[in-house]
Amino acid sequence: MTDYFDGGGAPPFIGVPSLRPPFVEATRVSGREAELAALGEVLAARPGSELERLLVVVGPGGIGKTTLLAATACDAARSGRPVFWVRCRVGDTVEALTARLVAAARTLGLAADQIGAAQQAGRSLIDLVWGHLETTPGWVLVFDNLDQAAPSGAAEAVAEYGGWVRPSRAGVVLVSSRDRDPTHWGSAAELFRVEPLDDLAGGAMLRADAPQAGTRAEARALAARLGGLPLALQAAGRALGKRTASLGSFIRYQQALTDRTLHVAPEPGGQLDARDPGTARSLVGQTWELSLDQLGTEGLGLARPLLRLLALLADAPIPCALLTPTLLGQITGEQVSAAGLDAALDGLDRYGLVETPELARTCRVPTLALHPLVRETSVLLLEASTDPRLWRDALSASLITAIYVTVDAGGEGWDMARILAPHLPLITGLASEDLETFGPCRDALNALAAQLHAAGAYDAELALRHTVLHAKQRVLGVEHPDTLLSSSNLAFALLGLGEYQRAVALAQEVLGVRERVLGAEHPDTLQSSSNLAFALLGLGEYQRAVALAQEALRVRERVLGAEHPDTLASRNDLANALLGLGEYQRPAELHQQVLEVRERVLGAEHPDTLASRSNLANALVGLGEYQRAAALDRQGLEVRERVLGAEHPATLASAGNLALALQGLGEYQRAAALYQQTVEVRERVLGTEHPATLENRTNLANALIGLGECQRAAELHQRVLEVRERVLGAEHPATLASAGNLALALQGLGEYQRAAALDQQTVEVRERVLGAEHPSTLESRNNLANALYGLGEHQRSDDLHQRNLDIRERVLGAEHPDTLASRNNLANALVGLGEYQRAAALHQQTVEIFERALGAEHPTTLGSRNNLANALVGLGEYQRAAALHQLTLGVRERVLGAEHPDTLTSRNDLALVLYGLGE
Repeated sequence: MTDYFDGGGAPPFIGVPSLRPPFVEATRVSGREAELAALGEVLAARPGSELERLLVVVGPGGIGKTTLLAATACDAARSGRPVFWVRCRVGDTVEALTARLVAAARTLGLAADQIGAAQQAGRSLIDLVWGHLETTPGWVLVFDNLDQAAPSGAAEAVAEYGGWVRPSRAGVVLVSSRDRDPTHWGSAAELFRVEPLDDLAGGAMLRADAPQAGTRAEARALAARLGGLPLALQAAGRALGKRTASLGSFIRYQQALTDRTLHVAPEPGGQLDARDPGTARSLVGQTWELSLDQLGTEGLGLARPLLRLLALLADAPIPCALLTPTLLGQITGEQVSAAGLDAALDGLDRYGLVETPELARTCRVPTLALHPLVRETSVLLLEASTDPRLWRDALSASLITAIYVTVDAGGEGWDMARILAPHLPLITGLASEDLETFGPCRDALNALAAQLHAAGAYDAELALRHTVLHAKQRVLGVEHPDTLLSSSNLAFALLGLGEYQRAVALAQEVLGVRERVLGAEHPDTLQSSSNLAFALLGLGEYQRAVALAQEALRVRERVLGAEHPDTLASRNDLANALLGLGEYQRPAELHQQVLEVRERVLGAEHPDTLASRSNLANALVGLGEYQRAAALDRQGLEVRERVLGAEHPATLASAGNLALALQGLGEYQRAAALYQQTVEVRERVLGTEHPATLENRTNLANALIGLGECQRAAELHQRVLEVRERVLGAEHPATLASAGNLALALQGLGEYQRAAALDQQTVEVRERVLGAEHPSTLESRNNLANALYGLGEHQRSDDLHQRNLDIRERVLGAEHPDTLASRNNLANALVGLGEYQRAAALHQQTVEIFERALGAEHPTTLGSRNNLANALVGLGEYQRAAALHQLTLGVRERVLGAEHPDTLTSRNDLALVLYGLGE
């Protein structure tokens, strides 16, 4: 695949698996009342106490650890506590665990920008997350099935409390594990041992599923024979509860257990200790095998090989579509029909041999799952009876076929892509040293990883990119071109997770190798240069990004031609970097060139064309061409909603862009509605402090100012400013923008002193960092001048507005919206100084341009006309002033309503003029 991502900025941080606890039926925790009460006491301990809590629920597989913790977590969630469920799998990487823990911390208020800042400074993400958790009391964090002392690749064991699992004073940390060694969990850990069910509770569980199978005494005897292991009891109860049960009774089932000999463990005799892992595995194997025997008597002999096949897949939900008659026929050597496969699956489900995962409640793709102990036991039974290599190879071929079916489905296959991803590292060809075998497997994983990127499932993509990269490094070497391509793809997955610093470091590393090995102008080297430029946008290093993009564009235009896709991508990257530097005219021209070529070559609805249209609209907003920008954004939003769905990141970006253009057109009500919708989705999907969420909240607040809701706007801007100051620092561009926005809202509330103080600080920093003529500096100086005017400091206000006007006329032109705003503001300052003639002349010019450019009823035109009327009052021209105020008042009452602040201003101004006329 091509190793670049063409868009308007770094992808958002999304795609983390659900952290909700699984649903548990009440009947599954019967007999565990004492254990539930003990766990409830742990949760009831007051958060913030001196006692650090780390509770480790231990026991063998199948003993019911997950069920107990799920019931406890659900109780906590019902009481209103934040609960996060992290399902651990064998082979989990530090990155996978990082993504889940960071998502939990972000839900509790940790900002994504704070994470980026920590990475940029080289600080520990682990310490950052736990530091934040300790400031937020009351949460419950569950690590389910953490059977390793540390995730794959972790530098520290759990017992050192320097990794992801730590005791806490602020919240409750619960762990389920088979590892009963207290030294592995550290001095602060409390081990809570889950015991087998006693005969009475075990018998009750059996009779709940099979009341007709015998007496209470017979049920208790069978429960004792099964060692009180809940998983084995569940299997036996479901098997005996079927009308077609061949064994029929508790007594006959117990006799069958005694008669059957398994290869996984010696045949047990007498009372069993289900706390022993080997015994637990033996019990599960025996009960499962009896259930499979029973299915065989029903004519469902395919159920046994089907269960063995499922066990070879990863510990994750399994897509039912992966299971085909052809696949099952390959491993059994029989002719398998679709009806036969469906019947076998139905039998496994009826007998409780497979489970319905939590994912099935929200996902459109049918899935099933196996209990980890059942998986282990089934694999052992398979290996004891046959060579599993044929099975694994057949399964690998089926996975590759499923990949390409999923990729061909486009957006409709995104759910399937997410579900397939955990199983793909099991493809046998990835371990081959033979390139003819390895190559197709590599290509298939790359194809699915690209689809996961398009779906925004960056954590799943990252895992696949790691798998492919490690395989290529082993087979091809670290500096092979194909390996470097995988490194680039991994960098873009990191960008999707907001890990900008790591992405930049990896992109820089690849560029260095390619420059040394291939030369500065090799296409792959130029691509690396573009990739690095794009990654730098995520860090806000626009100057470096501009230099890299310019050089790549220069070479590509000469070598590839002006319309080559790579040349267009470089032109796009350069334009976006220039926008970050506050240049609008040149980016607009570059984006227009790219859009025209892409529309002609790719079509109007191609994703790259949509990206170009959105980028051009953003540049046009900077130029004040709101009408053109809104038209482009409407087109992009309509297509993305139809193709990608309403909550896709690109769709949300289009909605936000359209709202910004509408705001420029004075359509504050529509803009605010769009922003409100977007903020709600982003808060739910990305978290309350994600950069995209903060940006949308900022835009919503600005739209509210236009609607006169200054109090609400000020509260929103204050929240954003506090987050950005804490996460980014006081002088970060985004923090300065928030300070300026808050000052504007305060002006609307008449709090000029606070507004002026904020604006003064912002001007000083921006002049020092950006320069005196940067657009952001001009904006801050304009806001400061307006605040000073509100304080009655008209001369200082006049001087600042005159300076801004001179710069904007020279740089932007006489009719740019920002130039007009400066002319309008200067005229207002002149009124304060009593220079009514100059003020009226400036206002007259501004009104004429606004009427021509925006229309007679645009809010900006109305404000300018109102200002002209006030200047005429100073000249004694009451009749003209009254006519202008009357016209403005009529429009504002009709458009804004009788009680909008601007309407009240017009009514007050008209009353004053009429008073001057003696009316």
